[in-house]
Amino acid sequence: MASLIIIVVMLVLMWLLLIRPQRRRQSQQAQMLSSLELGDEILTAGGLFGHVVAIDEDQVTVEIAPGTNVRVARRAISAVIPDEAEDELGSDEELDAEAVPGAEPSAPEVERR
Repeated sequence: MASLIIIVVMLVLMWLLLIRPQRRRQSQQAQMLSSLELGDEILTAGGLFGHVVAIDEDQVTVEIAPGTNVRVARRAISAVIPDEAEDELGSDEELDAEAVPGAEPSAPEVERR
């Protein structure tokens, strides 16, 4: 009887620690892929960033550079990058002006060889 209780407890622990979190991740991934829209910035499993230009049933066309489009399997998309991430960084001129109060933005430095 005691061995049966131990087996049941082990199965419950395995379900709580392994199976349940994996199902949650799968449902979040499926929800992210179903909400994919044109113009979204994405990250592929291979590490490429790009913008969605076309969506088919099993594949997505992604623009990784101006005029460079690649077809990617829909399941290879690992994340949709939110627009707020770009807005938080700001431009270089704003960062230079904030670094020294009252100073004007400096001219870009020329690399010398």
